[in-house]
Amino acid sequence: MTKISLKEIFQKQVIKFIFGGGVAAAFNILLIFVIIEWLGFNTPLLRNIANTVAIELSLLLSFFIYRIWVWPGGNWAIKAVLCKQIPLYHIAAGAAVITRIGIVFPLLDWLGVNYGINTLVGVLLSAAINYVISDRLVFKAPATSVDKMSKTDSLAIYHPEGLAPSCENKHNYYSSKASCRVSQQLKKMVKIDLLSIVIPAHNEEGGIANTIQAISLFLEEQEIDYEILVVNDNSRDRTEIILQDISNQNNKVRYLNNYYPNGFGFAVRCGLENFQGDAVVIVMADSSDAPEDIVNYYYKLQEGYECVFGSRFIRGGKVIEYPTHKLIVNRLANLFVQILFGLKYNDTTNAFKAYRREVIEGICPLISHHFNLTVEMPLKAIVRGYSYTTVPITWRNRQTGISKLKIKEMGSRYLFIVLYLFLEKILSRGDYVRKQPQVMVQSKT
Repeated sequence: MTKISLKEIFQKQVIKFIFGGGVAAAFNILLIFVIIEWLGFNTPLLRNIANTVAIELSLLLSFFIYRIWVWPGGNWAIKAVLCKQIPLYHIAAGAAVITRIGIVFPLLDWLGVNYGINTLVGVLLSAAINYVISDRLVFKAPATSVDKMSKTDSLAIYHPEGLAPSCENKHNYYSSKASCRVSQQLKKMVKIDLLSIVIPAHNEEGGIANTIQAISLFLEEQEIDYEILVVNDNSRDRTEIILQDISNQNNKVRYLNNYYPNGFGFAVRCGLENFQGDAVVIVMADSSDAPEDIVNYYYKLQEGYECVFGSRFIRGGKVIEYPTHKLIVNRLANLFVQILFGLKYNDTTNAFKAYRREVIEGICPLISHHFNLTVEMPLKAIVRGYSYTTVPITWRNRQTGISKLKIKEMGSRYLFIVLYLFLEKILSRGDYVRKQPQVMVQSKT
């Protein structure tokens, strides 16, 4: 078992950042105590002054801790430090505090999240915001041409004098044979012969037939070999009867009853254990996902990507009749995930995504019971090193039936999954990261 020394831990920038923030926070508390108790600032007005002074001095302390220890080097000119870096650092800290007090705490409190967990999330998010802004705007030193040259030079390999030709020829011979074997293996992995569509359905008698018909029509027009697997999630209406009729008429459609307890996550997991294709797309039963986007997913998978994630919030994406309160919560939740994991992808919570079979095998076992599975699957795939691309998609609010997503019930469950995967990312030391060669992404030339 590999032992980790304290020295190795404290060489990581994030750990240094957290430790430095802890030192500044302790200094803040000590300073307030000294000003109020020892210096006698013990009236309401004087206590506010003491608090302001303590916050400002602790901010300056944390700035210099980060400047010297976490982000060493850079521009130490007095004008740069006083007129640019310190003001920007105050903006970073202010943005973090405002986000925590004005957005995160009230939102999680409305969702019924325990105040202790609420506080923990607020601290994590505000620290993440402060870290990102500090790293990208406050302390980041521009790379010089010397730095770029030294980085390039460090990658070069120099052979002993007189042996370079033979070493290079030998290296090229073995590397060409190895690359040939790998490329043949990867070509087999790239091709998708059968595409599976998994649709969880709970009381969807009003729309499931239209959803299946539209998907079948688009895939057959594109001559894509497919199967549609609908998981009947303990429906109490005519959903199962409709599925029986459709599967009897179309041999590419089959259904099974969820053998787990009722729940969106359980239903999807049931489908993922039974699909037969080389890749799978998770589609909602209410026709909110556009069938033409499934076709786009398929062709992106054929290029070699292991996952294809749709986004409703990039150029070309669209949402139709999205309830305003859900839209606000959605954007805040996705922003939280983006900041915490350092992602550019901005629609993690949407279920409509495509995965190759090897990705599904690599992210199992899945543990989410409900809609938090929509976050667990893509984040696990990203954290564990699978390749993905993002494409714009269209989402339309359901026209029939009732939405099964209850925001207040799901808030803490989403949070649990996000923190669980964040801990995997920062503490597991790569134990769960993919070990096999990565699938080759074909160029478009």
